[in-house]
Amino acid sequence: MGDFRSSPHIYWRCKYHIVWTAKHRFKILKGNFSKQLWLIYILWNMNSCEILELNVQIDHVHLVVIIPPKFSVSRLIGGLKGRSAIRLFNKLPYVHKKRWGNSFWARGYFVDTVGVNEEIIRRYVRHQDKQDLEHDAQLSLQMK
Repeated sequence: MGDFRSSPHIYWRCKYHIVWTAKHRFKILKGNFSKQLWLIYILWNMNSCEILELNVQIDHVHLVVIIPPKFSVSRLIGGLKGRSAIRLFNKLPYVHKKRWGNSFWARGYFVDTVGVNEEIIRRYVRHQDKQDLEHDAQLSLQMK
């Protein structure tokens, strides 16, 4: 069956592209912050999910993941955002006091199913850094 998974009484292929942002789109996910986000792997593996691609940008996170159909995407994202925010606030307490209040991540997120365009989406997530650098370079040239 190739790319399909199985569990009792079901064959499935549920892949998602998920994106979420830091609160107010602050450009803070660098250095110590991005290093702390290894927690994402632990949280997803606890729920039998498999991360295919993960890319932490300066103000948002891209994730391509396989989620079994028995789990709700919204519950997994809610748990991930909540636990990772607690972890970041505990490891880096100056951020919690400075401006964030009780939430680190913005309220919403983007989710899309990955179908026949899987390789294109995975390549996009993998090379997001390069696209952002090119876009910033173009903007700086236009400003001059």
